[in-house]
Amino acid sequence: MPQKIGKFTTRLDTSPSILSFASVVSKKEGEGPLAGYFDIICDDTAFGEQTWEKAESRMQKDAVNKALEKAGLSSSGIDYIFAGDLLNQCISSTYGLRDLGIPFFGLFGACSTMAESLCLSGMLVEGGLANTVVAVTSSHFCSAERQFRFPLEYGGQRTPTSQWTVTGAGAAILGKQTAPPYLREICVGTIEDMGIKDMNNMGAAMAPAAAATLSRFFEDTCTGPDNYDLILTGDLGLVGSSLLCDLLAKEGYALAGKHNDCGLLIYDREKQDVHAGGSGCGCCASVLCSYVLPAIREGTLRDVLFIATGALMSPTSVQQGESIPSIAHLAHISALPGPQ
Repeated sequence: MPQKIGKFTTRLDTSPSILSFASVVSKKEGEGPLAGYFDIICDDTAFGEQTWEKAESRMQKDAVNKALEKAGLSSSGIDYIFAGDLLNQCISSTYGLRDLGIPFFGLFGACSTMAESLCLSGMLVEGGLANTVVAVTSSHFCSAERQFRFPLEYGGQRTPTSQWTVTGAGAAILGKQTAPPYLREICVGTIEDMGIKDMNNMGAAMAPAAAATLSRFFEDTCTGPDNYDLILTGDLGLVGSSLLCDLLAKEGYALAGKHNDCGLLIYDREKQDVHAGGSGCGCCASVLCSYVLPAIREGTLRDVLFIATGALMSPTSVQQGESIPSIAHLAHISALPGPQ
């Protein structure tokens, strides 16, 4: 049964396995440093669909189906699915997954959704309420720009602090302990708001949430950065990553040599003109399910803290002058199961 450690962290005593995982991206992501790791790269950013929103739904469906194929499972063998995205009413998830017939939980954690869905999936398996659960999320550059910023035809100038929304999706299937990767611990974040209102500087808005969740996890578990091979944030990008390191240094935690960010891994910032790096739900989802989980399965990485961060704003809240609340959820994923 799950065991609470401190106020914020839960240890999953049975260490559920991540049975299978898959990633889907588009052309720009397929031209980046991780090109050789993705399961599906589509040169057509519309994925053969008539709208960007339908393209994003297609990515989610393709990611789930690929993960099922790799696990040798069918949709009828899945107990529940946790899914979400950035669009209003999470339409990428609902329209993309509606034909699978899997009991569905829709989530909105913004760009933290991959970690949120992993945590909830692990808790269901740990508690004996499910045998197999899917966690999936996505984002699309064009659908996000249409909703949150400007129509692409506007040709607005991007600021140096802005990040490029990843066109991608990632899906992971969790089940009872069989083989690595194992989900060992989870730390659920609290909403943090430092008063930042610039939606072109998401890294600055989300860094305090990542710092709060990480410091609480370290305190609850009596560990520190040196206990882990990699501390991987979701999409803080260049600006947010620097702020995170500064914030944790003030608390006595040095992340140098341990920290990296999915938004910095997925693109070549020098060649691809993405300014401060990548962002979007599909950023950390596609990096986790293509690059990180295979490394844990193969033993190249042993202990990873995966912290996905999300900006919990909407177009309406921004237009009304509200600040940007943020959240960060943490999953400790390991090549070894926890002690029984």
